[in-house]
Amino acid sequence: MKILLLTAATGGGHIRAANAVEEYIRENTGWNVRTVDCLKAVGRLLDKTVCDSYLFMAKKAPMLFGRLYKRTNKQNMISHLVPKLSGLFSNMLYPAIEGYNPDVIITTHPFATEMVADLKGDGLVKAPLICIITDYGAHRAYIAREVDSYVVASDDMVPELREFGVPLEKICPFGIPVHGVFFDPQDQKMLLRQLSLDPELPTLLFMAGSFGVSNIIKLYRDLAATQVKMQIIVITGRNQKLFDAFEKEIEAAPAIPTRLIYFTDEVEKYMHAADLLVTKPGGLTVSEALACNLPMAVFDAIPGQEEDNARFLKTHDMCVRIEKGSDFAQEISQLLQEKKRLQAMRENCAGFDKSQSMPNMLSLISQLTAREVRA
Repeated sequence: MKILLLTAATGGGHIRAANAVEEYIRENTGWNVRTVDCLKAVGRLLDKTVCDSYLFMAKKAPMLFGRLYKRTNKQNMISHLVPKLSGLFSNMLYPAIEGYNPDVIITTHPFATEMVADLKGDGLVKAPLICIITDYGAHRAYIAREVDSYVVASDDMVPELREFGVPLEKICPFGIPVHGVFFDPQDQKMLLRQLSLDPELPTLLFMAGSFGVSNIIKLYRDLAATQVKMQIIVITGRNQKLFDAFEKEIEAAPAIPTRLIYFTDEVEKYMHAADLLVTKPGGLTVSEALACNLPMAVFDAIPGQEEDNARFLKTHDMCVRIEKGSDFAQEISQLLQEKKRLQAMRENCAGFDKSQSMPNMLSLISQLTAREVRA
């Protein structure tokens, strides 16, 4: 069997979800699997235009992004723009699909979903189409009649999709796919010793790469100024400017034990070591933290899908939301001292168990291909 995964690099979550599915299929089946960036396959100009526009709006004009997100999520002329634009480019994606001749196509991005749906509608593609929605709220851009199944984050999304006209039998609340290492239980105290940190101190993890430098440094200073005993792990990702700023800050304020990490491909290790994660609520980061049973303090949610993610976490008491203008240091330090509340949040995260997402995905693929053969 041949599986084609179609994704795009507007944010890292779509690609991380596709990579997790690809890795699981390779390790657990004899199937062939290939991942293709649909925007790059169409052309460099489209890829650069879409990705650069997304990054600009998300970082420099989040309120504008939020308004566009909401407008396109309503049934109006603007909501039909994405399918129409995708239809224009679908024929340019077709050679990448035809050349591989997949038995099943899995998409993790709305543009990919719309393009494949357009090709299926024209009869050019026959393979079943599985759409993975990589956030905790549904958006109309993902919705197309030709999608055979939607894999979604939780049962909470079922009513939303039903309102968009998706039949119940097409909705599979398996959970957003993440790499299996996030579900593997770890000895927290042993991990902290390996990191030369104190197993008895509350441990705060900053996933800081997508924050503004001055913003996150101020939060760190405010925490360092409190009297609450804690230790901090900071992961800056490939943000060299932020890494350099933290290095100087840590040297200037050594009172709070801090482990500074640049880029790492072992994020799960630091999540398993932590008691609380401070992060922007991206869909994949949230899903990885939940797999580690790690409560969150979510900050700077981009209006739109990150707001949906934050709302989901707050509804199920798996996070605290740090609003602009609030006393960040006070809220975080108080939560770290409230061990019963933090433990209750951790138990809520553990109760949201999506560890069978991948096995369920394989079963779904088998069901859809068997149905295709019968048809």
